[in-house]
Amino acid sequence: MSSVAKILLAEDEAALGMIIRESLESRGFQVIFCKDGEEAKSAYEANKPDIMVLDVMMPKLDGFSLVKSIRKSDHFIPIIFLTAKSRTEDVVEGFGYGANDYLKKPFSMEELIVRIHALLNRKATKPDGQSQEIGEYLFDCQKQLLIHCPSDNEERLTHREAHLLDALIQNVNELTDRQQILKSLWGNDDFFNARSMDVFISKLRKKLARDSSIQIINVRGYGYKLVV
Repeated sequence: MSSVAKILLAEDEAALGMIIRESLESRGFQVIFCKDGEEAKSAYEANKPDIMVLDVMMPKLDGFSLVKSIRKSDHFIPIIFLTAKSRTEDVVEGFGYGANDYLKKPFSMEELIVRIHALLNRKATKPDGQSQEIGEYLFDCQKQLLIHCPSDNEERLTHREAHLLDALIQNVNELTDRQQILKSLWGNDDFFNARSMDVFISKLRKKLARDSSIQIINVRGYGYKLVV
């Protein structure tokens, strides 16, 4: 990542978009401002931003569809959704498409800045890169890769899936505190983030399903336990 972080901002409300853009630029970010989803997709392909901040309801191409398209080839770029939608189902859907964070309107600029810095810092962190054994799997957090050795099947993980699995592995066969994971990977332990984490746990269970000896157990009210 360059010394000046490049943010792709897509927001169809022109006035709000300019306020966000000016606030980000005043804090030293380089901002590429787009007013619809198709423009944002072209700007993403042309500029290789460090992070994307996307409105969900945009003309021509909505935020969910844009992220779904981007995640087919790019599992790494951090993405924050901005939206007026507040239903739990909408939040979960957004994370399901590959968003890293979700900020409901109206929001404070300071909160957006904190979340941008948090995602950029995670992206810049360099893990040790060593593969870890999990039953019949090899897991590389840095490469976000899960390999089932007997079948040689490879699963590409998203950024959040990889770091969530890594957190569980650090406490393998022991309880991993739910609030600790939420605060570490999502920034806070509110209800919407908790629902999002449940979705990611379900995804990890499916990706580890080739080895029946591996389980991720939900210890209600406390957290999760990766049993190998």
